[in-house]
Amino acid sequence: MPKISIIAAVADNYAIGNLNKLPWHLPADLKYFKQLTTGHPVIMGKRTFDNLPNGPLPNRKNIVLTSVISEGITKGYVEANSLEEAIEICKNDEEVFIIGGVSVFKQAIDIADRMYITWVHENFKADAFFPEINFDEWEEICREDHPADDKNPYAYTFSVYERKKRK
Repeated sequence: MPKISIIAAVADNYAIGNLNKLPWHLPADLKYFKQLTTGHPVIMGKRTFDNLPNGPLPNRKNIVLTSVISEGITKGYVEANSLEEAIEICKNDEEVFIIGGVSVFKQAIDIADRMYITWVHENFKADAFFPEINFDEWEEICREDHPADDKNPYAYTFSVYERKKRK
């Protein structure tokens, strides 16, 4: 089975979205997301997929969780009824990325092996929040702090967490 990784940009107040959009624009995070996920399957909920600006993410197997299976395969993505089914579709891949939204993150957080979190150091008005993280279960293995700059209006941190060995 593949390594299950969550990737998300999360504000200090755990905000991840407002009105089906990111509450911020951070080009460095978009580049980081593309660099990490290209060549790997990405699993997302239907609303997340519907809000991608240009349809399926290129150079990635796009798997959309939905309770209503349609003809997604002809439109550049695969549909799955459950997170388990989506992961099964990726059983021969090395790593699969869970990219949102809230309900998919909630389902995945207890089974994920790794989390790539971009902490956006600001509080945002939001209607979608990342689930609380029990940091007793995770070890930060990599951290890069970045100040705000002319292209990225908020300070941010790229953090990578590995799940601690379960006892």
